Amino acid sequence: MRNDGGIMPDSRLRFELLGPLRAWHGETRLDLGPVRQQAVLAALLLRPDVTVSHYELTDGLWEKPPESNVLPVYVRRLRQCLDTSGQKPRDSVIVSDRGGYRFASGGVRLDVVRLEEVAAVAAAAEESGDLVAAVDTFADALRLFHGEPLTGLPGAFVQGERRRLEERRLLLLRRKLRAQLKLGRFDEVIGELSALVSADPPSEPLAALLMRALYGGGRQAEALEVFTDVRERLIEQLGVEPGEELRQVQEAVLRGDETLLGVAPRREPSRRIRNELPATNGELFGRDRELALLVEDGDPESVSVDAVDGVPGAGKTTLAVRAAHRIRESYPDGALFVDLHGYTEGREPVTPERALRRLLRAVGVEDGVDDLDELAASWRAATAQLRLLLVLDNAESAGQVRPLLPSGPGSRVLVTSRRRLSGLDADRRVSLGALGLEAAERLLGRIVGAPRAEGERFAVRALAGLCGRLPLALRIAGARLQNRPMWTFKDLVDRMSDDERRLGELTAEDRSVEVALRLSYDQLRPAEQTAFSVLGLSPTTEFDRLTVAALLDCSPAEAERQLDSLVDASLVQEPASGRYRLHDLVAVYARRLAGEMPEVAAGAARKRVYRLYLSAARRASEWGVARFPLETGGPFTGQRDASAWLDAAGDLPEVVSQAAEAGLGDLACSVAEGLVDYLARQQRFHECRTALQVALPLAEQAEDERLVSSLRFCLGYAYAMQGQLDRARGWFDEALQAGQASGDRGVEARALGGLAMADLIAGRHDLAIPGTRRVMVLAEEVGDRWLAERSLSALGYLAYLQGDHEEALIHLGRARELGEEIGSPGMLARVLCHCGTVRLETGSFAEAALDFRRSVELAEETTDGLLIATALARLGAAELELGNLDAAFELQRRALTAVTEETIVGMESEIRNRLGRTHLAAGDPVAAREHFEWVLTTIGPDGDPLQRTLALEGLDLTRQSVRRR
Repeated sequence: MRNDGGIMPDSRLRFELLGPLRAWHGETRLDLGPVRQQAVLAALLLRPDVTVSHYELTDGLWEKPPESNVLPVYVRRLRQCLDTSGQKPRDSVIVSDRGGYRFASGGVRLDVVRLEEVAAVAAAAEESGDLVAAVDTFADALRLFHGEPLTGLPGAFVQGERRRLEERRLLLLRRKLRAQLKLGRFDEVIGELSALVSADPPSEPLAALLMRALYGGGRQAEALEVFTDVRERLIEQLGVEPGEELRQVQEAVLRGDETLLGVAPRREPSRRIRNELPATNGELFGRDRELALLVEDGDPESVSVDAVDGVPGAGKTTLAVRAAHRIRESYPDGALFVDLHGYTEGREPVTPERALRRLLRAVGVEDGVDDLDELAASWRAATAQLRLLLVLDNAESAGQVRPLLPSGPGSRVLVTSRRRLSGLDADRRVSLGALGLEAAERLLGRIVGAPRAEGERFAVRALAGLCGRLPLALRIAGARLQNRPMWTFKDLVDRMSDDERRLGELTAEDRSVEVALRLSYDQLRPAEQTAFSVLGLSPTTEFDRLTVAALLDCSPAEAERQLDSLVDASLVQEPASGRYRLHDLVAVYARRLAGEMPEVAAGAARKRVYRLYLSAARRASEWGVARFPLETGGPFTGQRDASAWLDAAGDLPEVVSQAAEAGLGDLACSVAEGLVDYLARQQRFHECRTALQVALPLAEQAEDERLVSSLRFCLGYAYAMQGQLDRARGWFDEALQAGQASGDRGVEARALGGLAMADLIAGRHDLAIPGTRRVMVLAEEVGDRWLAERSLSALGYLAYLQGDHEEALIHLGRARELGEEIGSPGMLARVLCHCGTVRLETGSFAEAALDFRRSVELAEETTDGLLIATALARLGAAELELGNLDAAFELQRRALTAVTEETIVGMESEIRNRLGRTHLAAGDPVAAREHFEWVLTTIGPDGDPLQRTLALEGLDLTRQSVRRR
């Protein structure tokens, strides 16, 4: 394990705040949870051993007070994460004090503390005159930073601390650079400062250091250029002249006052070298990681080749030129630049022969031959003793680039292209996509001006999104606003909100996003052009080869080949293996091309892709042939692979909406119906209801008449599974009436089953028992085996609740036989959970544990989140009865983490009641009381009577335990 700046590897707990918040316990990296929870931890870490009040934490980390007091929840989760050895809350590193919390820092390593320790050592070395040690130690301190401090954490307090730590970093950097100047290390200082001084607005102290370093390196004219550039930018952006320090340095450079400058310049003979690099303009936004990769040292014994590719307008040339300027000093024989015009409107790509003659002239060689091989040989001979930097911009292909590579050891070549030049041997490859949101907003603010941007923050963010966060689009949009001071950001947002107008708005003189995209499209082969066009019909932003195979009506293998070609052309992105997406603006262009397709072809492609979603939804569902037919064949072999495909398929309600908007009402209704069981198992009830509410108005016109009643049952089912019983009954009643009116006995049976399930959940067992028996008969009549299993399981559970355990196991045994006959893991998981519950009640703890373990395995296989939580909690209770306290804690905590915001409250209440009993068994009544009180507070006086009774009993046991202590 690395030791960054002295963080000791044997520390019990270690934290890094000088970058993304990270924590380790020994060798183990800890998961600190969501960002707001991390912000709570950061606020405590930055004030170690000081009590921070609830008010300070809430006010400093939330823009407005949260709707509920979530601080105790976050603190509890942080304790569970950090106190891995199982300490009790009173022994935790997060201590509860009156009115707040305190982080106990004893034995804990913090990089912010280490930063001050190392900085103090560096300052002492500087004061003693040991400048070499000072430089090295200041560098050690700066290496503790791993990016922006507290990256991504929200809240005013964190923002203030982030600024403070960033100011601390800049102060340490300036002290290190001053020491380097005193040592005469001018090249080191120049290289490090050049990019920093280009920031907007420029830093005057850093600019002064850069001027000193340039003067010391014998580059007086460049030092004066720095002053002129900084002065112009200060006047333009802030309306102020440079300060006293910078003006004094300028005067000292003009007079050659080395005493005032504090440098002794090198006296080396100047050497004339050719520098063809284009000028850099302004700050490079959002490409720090890519720039750092490109400026790394190359191999001194061979020619290093770096390839930069990316979507049109991503800023490939800007990045390559900026990197070239950063490393130019390392190439004493010249820095050459050639635009190969691979993607330039109105220009043919430069031939290798023409490019070679141009390069040979640049190194002083005139060669009149026309043969490519001879020209390439002359170029290799001419560069054999040279160490060159060569930028080949806008390449069309690897074949255009390979003859242009120099031969001198230590030379460096930077190649940019829209295509991934897989035929080119490259040492490093960088692929550019969109900028991050913050970088995109800063770029717009720099172009248009900070005052205008600050006044319309939301519109700036919206405009950045509409530009796809592409540098070219952002610069065009910014230029349009520059030239139209009467326009607001919102004015341009409104103009660009329509797909039909967006690309047209992103045009300024000879710069156009649409032209850039068209040039890339025109260079595709016909089959690739067709594949790209149909991507505009995809119902989701991300897709895979099955989606494209459906759109193209081809095999998945052929679809993957076309996608790989489009990825190489930088028109399609591959964010993960096998997953593809279009950049936002590229998607707009693809939709435009799709709109130009013949309607017959486009309509057929749409139907095929929505039938793919229908096939996946039905395969992933347990509802089976009783509700809808399953197609034979197709890309999905069963529930597991269909569910996995849907897991990655994106916004499923949006798929239903897209089908509806495309005029495919029957498919929209059928997909929504098919998704219900899959989404409900994963507790994604909001998505489930959203899809159904889109489809429901279309059902009356659907060719499949049963959808009118079926979709109503589906809505009732979604509400019932989340515990919203009144709404569920309303939809079940409507489904029953519609089913009876149409003679659909199947949906009539399911609607009655839904009403019986609602009675069971509500504790109305006198109604649930006869209702469920009637449903059992109907299910057998219509052949609905899913409903039959649900009814048998419900009868078994009702018998268990009435204390008739023998009858319960008889019903559950029949349900288990049915599940095994069908081969449904979901059915078996439910039945086994019910069986385990009965055995837990009768004292057969070992048998119950076996049932619950198998239930968890099967529920995980079918991604049934509610059943996973239920079986884990009850398995924990069985382990507790068997004397396995640690296992009980681990299982019930896992159950609690399986709970989501959409989980039925009764389920979380059961988990917390069981976890409270486990805490009591462990002798921790304080922790137990938190869970029992949560149950009582959450369900209220009219909530689940069983869980309320259990919570009250638990509180009574807690009080008894406290009195005994």
